[in-house]
Amino acid sequence: MKLSRRTDKKVEAYQQELLKTHFAEVDNMYRKMRGWRHDYRNHIQVLKSYTDKGDLEAIAEYLNELETDLYTVDMVIKTGNSMTDAILNSKIALANDRHIRVDVDANIPVLLSVSAVDLCIIIGNLFDNAIEASVSLPEDRRVIRVYIDVKGSQLYISFLNFTASGKLTKVGGIFKSTRGTERGLGLGRIDSVVKRLGGYVSHNSEAGAFTTEVLLPLSVSEANS
Repeated sequence: MKLSRRTDKKVEAYQQELLKTHFAEVDNMYRKMRGWRHDYRNHIQVLKSYTDKGDLEAIAEYLNELETDLYTVDMVIKTGNSMTDAILNSKIALANDRHIRVDVDANIPVLLSVSAVDLCIIIGNLFDNAIEASVSLPEDRRVIRVYIDVKGSQLYISFLNFTASGKLTKVGGIFKSTRGTERGLGLGRIDSVVKRLGGYVSHNSEAGAFTTEVLLPLSVSEANS
């Protein structure tokens, strides 16, 4: 009983720290967006100044700099659900910083019975695990594939990433991690949340790849919308 309580406290502490990290990432992304919008008027004034001088070279150079800056804050993924957009885009930004290509096909109802916190736990953990597994690979193999859509009366979430090792092994029903206990805690937390929501989750390790599939029930109104 004492061991179980210690494990529960460890998982809870880990998850609280994970949530803080996820929301900090999202907040940082929106701060960048607000900052860029605030500077928009100044950018226009600079471009007008170059235009008055007829300095086309300076205009082109300034526009190239703005394009690069905007790329770092642009909402590249728009699923239809604002919280999911925030989580996905913040994680994609982290992946891009580590030279990881992310292929996303996501469509989510605006209203979900799944809470923002639960969605953050599921998607955030899946993304963090995929990023951690990818950074040890050569850049041409750093790929994460995400697919999210409505399947009948359920929300379907699929993550795939490549791994440096072969097929991963399970220890106590949990896939063993090469980077300590965090991966196991993350996957375990996903499993517990999905179970509480009455959903289904499957983790699969094949040679050189790791996949997770999640099914979450939607309410009748959401499924028919």
